Amino acid sequence: MPNMSLTKNPMPTQDPKVRAHNFNEVATGYSDETAVDEALRCLNCKNMPCVAGCPVNIHIPEFIAKIKEGDFEGAYQIISKTSSLPAVCGRVCPQETQCESKCVRGVKGEPVGIGRLERFVADWHNAHSAGNVEVPPSNGHKVAVVGSGPSGLTCAGDLAKKGYKVTVYEALHTAGGVLVYGIPEFRLPKAIVAKEVETLKALGVDVETNVVIGKTLTIDELFEMGYEAVFVGSGAGLPNFMGIPGESLKGVYSANEFLTRSNLMKAYRETPDTPIMKGGNVAVVGGGNVAMDAARTALRLGADKVYIVYRRSMDELPARKEEVEHAQEEGIEFRLLNNPVEILGYNNPDDPRDPKNGFVTGMKCIKMELGEPDEKGRRRPVAIPGSEFVLDVDTVVISIGTSPNPLIKDTTKGLEVNAHGGIIVNEDALTSRNAVYAGGDAVTGAATVISAMGAGKVAAKSIDEYLSK
Repeated sequence: MPNMSLTKNPMPTQDPKVRAHNFNEVATGYSDETAVDEALRCLNCKNMPCVAGCPVNIHIPEFIAKIKEGDFEGAYQIISKTSSLPAVCGRVCPQETQCESKCVRGVKGEPVGIGRLERFVADWHNAHSAGNVEVPPSNGHKVAVVGSGPSGLTCAGDLAKKGYKVTVYEALHTAGGVLVYGIPEFRLPKAIVAKEVETLKALGVDVETNVVIGKTLTIDELFEMGYEAVFVGSGAGLPNFMGIPGESLKGVYSANEFLTRSNLMKAYRETPDTPIMKGGNVAVVGGGNVAMDAARTALRLGADKVYIVYRRSMDELPARKEEVEHAQEEGIEFRLLNNPVEILGYNNPDDPRDPKNGFVTGMKCIKMELGEPDEKGRRRPVAIPGSEFVLDVDTVVISIGTSPNPLIKDTTKGLEVNAHGGIIVNEDALTSRNAVYAGGDAVTGAATVISAMGAGKVAAKSIDEYLSK
């Protein structure tokens, strides 16, 4: 019998008062019984509108049908035909604006919990699989992938399944890109990412860490090494700042640095090799998912008070609704319609050796109101004269976006980029250089994991068509 409930089965989570003080995953996942019950809400529509909303075209009704039957491994095999990172997607993809937004059940109630079911299936497989992967026969072609983030891993996985010998080059010491340095453990456990990487290695993908393309090796040198095509999925790791006074003070971080120190360098440990500011009051400037991650991380690191400072209202906040709700439950305070104008610091000119010199003591903000819509249709924030005030903080994290690092562009002749530093590609992910493809944040600037994965799939298809001629 179909489950005609108008609401999703709720996702079990840690109690907010408990999870605010640990880095364990917030959501604990569906049980077998709950997953089957949620799957029974799917109407198995003939025109499958949900698939059209998925950037990697997962056969959603098909894998959900397998869950209804209790065939969880069969469901995983269907997902893995088009997605190389199902356990990741089930956790961090914004399904509410993609596949679930197209679900017919959402017309008169809540859509089917597609993301929650994908996560369940991937976790079930990882817990029960013997780890055996069928390696396809080699087709004799070699491809290099720059960056081991979602676009690079997806491109590598799709090509490996077609018999290509793929080597992924990662600048940092751990594979995973933004999945390991940018997304906190409480949202995406690093063991999950490591498992997905190991699955790709089992397919024959080689992963070389501590290799900075543009420094250790250039794109041209990769071709000299025998690679016939190169995919650039190097992400957007260059942080943007506001350009206000005080951004050079001690205790001011980009969200990129703050999260990398915590996630990858393990700065949350009692005696870390890479320290980070802990305790006191923390202000995170911005309203996206990265800002939520930074704020919730600061709380878990021991901050007394954490503020989200955002210049628009809650209606314009770009972060996922679920992440905002989790942050609010954990006690993070949202200071909306406020904009920083200066970061204040301690300075004792009589004694420059004073150890407190140069540290943050507060952040001056101005109140805002929403005016006319801008070019994106969002109402433009306008400062209210004379409304300045000082927020008492010891640490400031700037989370207003990132740009692609110019290193690859500067060391690769003929590679065209746009005004924002993004690599220019055509509809087939081909750059201005023959046999050089690109996708993900290196092209678009900071975006979602699933959109980067979609770009990796497009590039893999184009590379296969090019080398199969």
